[in-house]
Order: sequence, then structure tokens, then C-alpha cells
Amino acid sequence: MNTKISITAFSSISPLGNNPDEVWKKYLNNQHCFSSQFLDQQETSVAELEADSKQIIDEVRESDSKYKFLDDSVLFAVAASRKAVELAGWNKNDVFGINIGSSRGATDLFEKHYKEYIDTGKAQTLASPTTTLGNISSWIAHDLQSVGPEISHSITCSTALHAILNGAAWLKSGMADKFLVGGSEAPLTDFTIAQMRALKIYSRINQTDEAWPNLAFDFEKTQNTMILGEAAGVCCLEAGEAANAIAYITGVGYATEILEHNISISAEADCFQKSMKMALKGENLEDIDVIVMHAPGTIKGDLTELRAIEKVFGKNMPLLTTNKWKIGHTFGASGILSLELALLMILHDTFINVPFAKAQNQTKSIKKVLINAVGFGGNAVSILIEKA
Repeated sequence: MNTKISITAFSSISPLGNNPDEVWKKYLNNQHCFSSQFLDQQETSVAELEADSKQIIDEVRESDSKYKFLDDSVLFAVAASRKAVELAGWNKNDVFGINIGSSRGATDLFEKHYKEYIDTGKAQTLASPTTTLGNISSWIAHDLQSVGPEISHSITCSTALHAILNGAAWLKSGMADKFLVGGSEAPLTDFTIAQMRALKIYSRINQTDEAWPNLAFDFEKTQNTMILGEAAGVCCLEAGEAANAIAYITGVGYATEILEHNISISAEADCFQKSMKMALKGENLEDIDVIVMHAPGTIKGDLTELRAIEKVFGKNMPLLTTNKWKIGHTFGASGILSLELALLMILHDTFINVPFAKAQNQTKSIKKVLINAVGFGGNAVSILIEKA
């Protein structure tokens, strides 16, 4: 990338909390955020919002009479967006674009409306507009009273990093000066969990019986251990070097590989190799301090990404980490939460280890971090950020 993109604010609402100090405090302890809910006709490990975060969502829902009909995926994104724009100092006079995506969209609302239709033969008046994927960015635009372009998309689990790609493209083209980007997911529903179980990738480890129900970053596990979490995260992007920049986006990469089946990925994750090499173009590999891996907690997903990193970096291996052992996989929001972890490690100059893995020792200041995400369809994205 010839022009730096400034990250001037970030905000999230997740099982880690709803403000950066709270999130960082959670990262400093070695406890996971999983609890149990009765979903898909059985007790299921999930990562849900805490009580105070749920209260924030309730307040958002009550702040506009139209919001009571919206899905949690929209309300999560509205809550995070309000905070991010406030932190960035943007106001109603600023023209900024919005690109907030979701992998599954309005899962809970869709399931409720469809059940009602099956039971009664009638659909609610607002069933269509409130379950349309594009309503995330449009409701954020309504809430913030913005006048720039608004885009919603679904590119499975790399959705949030694709939003960053798109925002960066708009900024570099000169068509916009500011963009609000991110992802939101509210997947803790019966049908969503059932789909993951049908794929045989959901964790069967009971969170009350085992210390680590999600073994993301364990490259020798013998069973898939993915767990779902709910969350939204956004960041504010501005063209060029901003005085209030937290970090700069200095490289972006993307790739897609040919599929053998719907959820396949090659043994050495060719898509990741290509996306990382693209993001790292012109960089000295020894200068990359940390990689925040996608590592969803599945046998193949974790191991193939590691092999791709080994192929790209060789003897210049950076420190490696992930957050899914702690908060689960938040699908379309996962990439932006990985970016949040990267930003916090840069801000605090502290590497976050995975507690059940062999400890990695930080020997230098954290200045450059690579973030990876990949989704069903073999679509990988890598984002390189640098300390401001």
C-alpha cells in the first residue's frame, strides 16, 4: 500500500466486555468466557455477552421505537458504532462511509419469523426488512445520521476483514476520507448451532467439566472444538496519517482457493499463503512481531493455517496467538475482534499467550502485527497494522 490508512478508534461489544480497558483486563487473565445454554435440544457451550453489555443492548433497543423490531446482530453493531464514532471525534458534519458485515445476519429474528409462518401460514409485515442482510449498515446510518455510502456484505468468517479491505479501497481511491468498518454476529440460536453440529465441527467438550472446551491453537488435538460466540466490533478508518491515529494499516492481502468441497481448505492453506504474501509485500519478515491467527478450534483449520505461516515465514517466525480459545468463533465479527487484540497488544506492548500452549517469550517491542481471517469458500484476508 502506498498510502497509510489511519485507525483512529475502535470499539466492540463481546463476551470480553464493552470498553478497551475491560477487554484488556480480560485478556490478561487466563480464563475463558464460555458458559452453557440449552440450544439445539441440549446443553451447549457458548460465549455470550455479560449482563452489563446486555443492558447496553437493551438501552439501544429502547432508544428508538423502531429498534424493538430489530435483530441483535443490528443492535450489537449500533452499540459498537456509537462508541467508535464518539472516540474518533466524528460528528454529524463528517461525511463517512459505513461497511459493517455479518456472516449469518439476523439469525434469531429469521428463525422466529419462519417458525411463525410455519405455525400460522402468515408472515409478519416487518419480516422481510428486518431480516435482510443489508439492514445492519442502513440502521447504523440511521442511528448516526450519516450521509455517506452504506454497505453490508457476507463473506462468511472473513467478513469483517473484507470490510476493512473495502474501506481501505474507498479511502485510497479518494472517493471517501473516512470509513466505519467491522462485523457483527448474533449466532446463538438453535438452528445455527445445529448447522455447526451437522458439520461435526462444534465442540463436544462440556465447559463445566474441562478447563479448555475450545482448543484453538492446540495443533495436536484429536477432535474439533469450535464454539460460537456473539459480538460486534468496528473501527474508524481515515485516509493518510491522522494526528489521533492508534495504528496504521500498511498492508492488505486477499486470496481464494479452488474448493474440493463447500468448507474445504488445502493442507497448507494456499489462500493464506497468498494473502499473507500480498499483505507483507515490501516488508522484512523479521520485522513482523506477532500474528493473530484465525485458528477456529478445528483440527484442520488450525493446523493448515500454521503450515501456511511456516511456509511464508520460514525461520523468521513471529509470535503467534489467537483469541478463539477464550471467546469462541464469532463468525463475521471474528476478524475485527482479532484486530482489536492486535491493537491492544501494540498499545500495551504486551504479547498475549494462549495459556495451554507452550509459552512464547516477547523479546522486543510490538510494532507490527499481522491479522488473518478465512471463511467457508476458501477466502482468506490478511491485514498488516503498524504502531502509530
